[in-house]
Amino acid sequence: MSVPEIVMGIILIIASLAIIVVVLLQEGHEKDVGVVTGGADTFLSQNSARSIDTFLARWTKIIALAFFIFVIGTNIYMFMAHK
Repeated sequence: MSVPEIVMGIILIIASLAIIVVVLLQEGHEKDVGVVTGGADTFLSQNSARSIDTFLARWTKIIALAFFIFVIGTNIYMFMAHK
């Protein structure tokens, strides 16, 4: 393996771990579960939860798009390098 292949592999691993972490940090979309369990949210906590979820959803899309583009680029590089 060459140095560029190792670097690209490390970047792909970091990007995949970032996607996993961002997805796991997001809350589920189960509505009204807090009322059943006794943990009714206040108005302020609902708004902060929405802003955090919006932030995480945005970063999930950005990281996933970067990962997808990088995978395609890596495959093109590997194809050209081993031709």
